[in-house]
Amino acid sequence: MDKELGREIILENFSHPINKEEVNDSNYNKVNSRNPNCIDNLDIYILFEDNKIKDIKFMGEACAISTASTSIMIKNLIGMNIIDAKKYINNFYHMCNEEEYDEDILNEGLAFQDIYKQSNRKNCALLPYKGILKAIEEYEDKNDR
Repeated sequence: MDKELGREIILENFSHPINKEEVNDSNYNKVNSRNPNCIDNLDIYILFEDNKIKDIKFMGEACAISTASTSIMIKNLIGMNIIDAKKYINNFYHMCNEEEYDEDILNEGLAFQDIYKQSNRKNCALLPYKGILKAIEEYEDKNDR
């Protein structure tokens, strides 16, 4: 992805994040993902239905990278089944760690393809993915995988 386009995508998702709202619905699983080294502290709410991600929302205080990464993650994961969601998440992790990954499934997530060059910012980009992966694992454990 072109670097300028990547910056535009990050800025747009920071300025106008999708689904940034508090959830008071017991059908949503809530996980917290925070970075102890900075201000980033996100509550992620995920609604599962029939082994699919039906909805994701988030609330909290976070830097531009974490907020944009969360917004992009949400856009990509809503509607996915658990297997495809984990595949997407693993690809994002691989990209952020400069490992082999499949560009074709990351969509706007490619805006972070050079994040590995800044290890402190890499943690910001991965923060929501750590939370969503925890929520998926809890869901799978509760539903016997």
